[in-house]
Amino acid sequence: MGIEIERKFLVAGAGWRSAARAPLPMRQGYLAAGGPTQPSVRIRIAGDAAALTVKGPGGKVRAEFEYPVPVADAEAMLALSPFAALAKTRWEVEFAGHLWTVDEFTAPATLAGLVLAEVELASAEDAPDLPDWLGPEVTDDPRYSNAALAAALAAAPGG
Repeated sequence: MGIEIERKFLVAGAGWRSAARAPLPMRQGYLAAGGPTQPSVRIRIAGDAAALTVKGPGGKVRAEFEYPVPVADAEAMLALSPFAALAKTRWEVEFAGHLWTVDEFTAPATLAGLVLAEVELASAEDAPDLPDWLGPEVTDDPRYSNAALAAALAAAPGG
């Protein structure tokens, strides 16, 4: 069984930019947005690859299953999503022996300017050194899951 163990933070400054590498444009949508007690089903196109991902409920530790799919299929699945599609650029940043991913949201316009950082961990007990460009931790705040962002935008007037 696939398990994802990660911590998520708001980004408070631009200090990460000087160490960032490998920008990767992404578009993603949800066929099921889940929630704190429900799984989510995401379709993502990242560069020239696509994947279907099922994530269990939870915060720091949860089930995760990811499967490659043809990009044309992913495009068709994105069109089926009842939720707002998200677009972002993902950057990789090495810090103190951990690989951080920094996501800069670009669409929809209401998310432009939101920057989140995540670090995947080998165990729930891992305590990585935290870069000074991190803001508050939002690992256990369901409002900052990508699925919740997409669902909230879809529920908003005009969404």
